[in-house]
Amino acid sequence: MSEARTKAALAHAVAAELGRASRARRSKAIARAGRTIIERAGQILAANGRDLARAREAHMPEPLLDRLMLDEGRLAAIASSLDEIAAQDDPLGLVVGGRTLDSGLRVEQVTVPLGVVAIVYEARPNVTADAFALCLRAGDACVLKGGSAAQESCAALADACRSALGASGLPADALQYVSDDASHTATRELIGATGLVDVLIPRGGASLIRFCVENATVPTIQTGTGNCHIYLHEAADPEKAARIVENAKCSRPGVCNAAESLLVDEPAAERLLPPVLRRLSERGVELVGDARACAVAASCGVAMSFATTDDWGREYLDLKMSVACVGGLDDAVAHINRYGTGHSEAIVSESYAACEAFLARVDASAVYANASTRFTDGGIFGLGGEIGISTQKLHARGPMGARALTTTKYLIRGEGQIR
Repeated sequence: MSEARTKAALAHAVAAELGRASRARRSKAIARAGRTIIERAGQILAANGRDLARAREAHMPEPLLDRLMLDEGRLAAIASSLDEIAAQDDPLGLVVGGRTLDSGLRVEQVTVPLGVVAIVYEARPNVTADAFALCLRAGDACVLKGGSAAQESCAALADACRSALGASGLPADALQYVSDDASHTATRELIGATGLVDVLIPRGGASLIRFCVENATVPTIQTGTGNCHIYLHEAADPEKAARIVENAKCSRPGVCNAAESLLVDEPAAERLLPPVLRRLSERGVELVGDARACAVAASCGVAMSFATTDDWGREYLDLKMSVACVGGLDDAVAHINRYGTGHSEAIVSESYAACEAFLARVDASAVYANASTRFTDGGIFGLGGEIGISTQKLHARGPMGARALTTTKYLIRGEGQIR
């Protein structure tokens, strides 16, 4: 049996035991994992340093290096996130529905663990700890497979979390980490582990997600790429618009909630675009746009190339942004719903009616009025962390915390009734 299937089998064997563990014991293990990560900071950072060295040799772009990099501050943030998850209410055993039938049967719908959750992800070491903690909070065993770029970092974090499980009286096999391989055989084995894995969650770029969705034989929750838009309505405040766009594009360009596309009402383009474009240019953002946007950019001395059709639907994950002028709110919504990925979309406007129409009509998991798309994050939303940001519409949508890693079952109590 392959490594991936062997480890999935080990997780499957202890999943029921984990699901029966008390909230207190699961909380203890999550909190202990945070402390263990801090205690092992030297080892983890050394492993991350080796991953970074290989990534730089391979000429990984700077925004992706930023996603890969760990330091003492980021480890402290990981530990803090685990503490927050450890303190959360138990998502298991919640009565989410119920009634007494005419027959006298008492029906309750309660939350229960999913079982074994497999997460395939790329160069984001923090996902290792987030996935472990959220799965454990939900009573799920997990099988993790990080990408080759973060191999040593993820393995070191997983080892710390496994140690915390054992020290807390829970089976260490509830967390399995699968090594990467150049042929991607491990990924294929894991996403095809029917009967051992209950749910697959891919987290990464478009190619990884597409591969998993198209090839998995286990149920898959699709976390989406982030072609996120900022729409400057004609009633937008120029200074507010400039601050929001700069933050959404430049604060961390390599993450999925960074803005990739800028839309502006054509009649207001000469008023709204110049201050925004100047800020982006000063931050080193490469700009591409339609003919009208290019003309406005030229008039204010900002370099902008002509966009291609492919640019409107592209997630750059870098300091690059497309700019298009639209005829109004209807055109903006149509453009976003055509080219967006259902992740995070924003309008900037002082018009209450325009904001409410945008919030109601845009089809995405998170829709903002007068705020940066960078807020789409499980930790920011009060979930302690996230297993991913679901852009599909079944089971879960948006940042997925522990509650999203549960399902339900019906409990029916009777007194001898027959049908």
